[in-house]
Amino acid sequence: MPMLASAPPAAAGPFGNINPQVQKMMDQLTKGYYNFLPSEVFTPNVNLYETENDYQVCVDLSGVDKEKIDIVVVDQRLQIRGNRAVPPCPSPPCQDSDSKHMRVHLMEIDHGAFAREVELPEDVLKDRISAKYVDGFLWIELPKR
Repeated sequence: MPMLASAPPAAAGPFGNINPQVQKMMDQLTKGYYNFLPSEVFTPNVNLYETENDYQVCVDLSGVDKEKIDIVVVDQRLQIRGNRAVPPCPSPPCQDSDSKHMRVHLMEIDHGAFAREVELPEDVLKDRISAKYVDGFLWIELPKR
């Protein structure tokens, strides 16, 4: 039987050595099975891109009011914080005033406070960072020197 060679480790890019699959697995393990009332901060998913002139950070923040998202740079770290409410039911029967409660069978959509930090590459022009919120995704542009 032929032996399978493992893939070479990914080269550390400007954002450091990130292994998203391992991080996601660890997040799932620590999240627990019944996460109806989160007591801790959840971590939204992020995509990191690079062009010739800038870096782009895309954060999945569906359902978050853009006015409730805080973005700050502390030292070489981009910090994104906020809060997401439990998604409201858009139509009856969950908005029915006769219904006193609704049974929850599964709740996988993270809600409550969130926080995410991204280590910034050394060549980012911190004073020119900009952000826009489009269709539930927060796009942060990090211009290069």
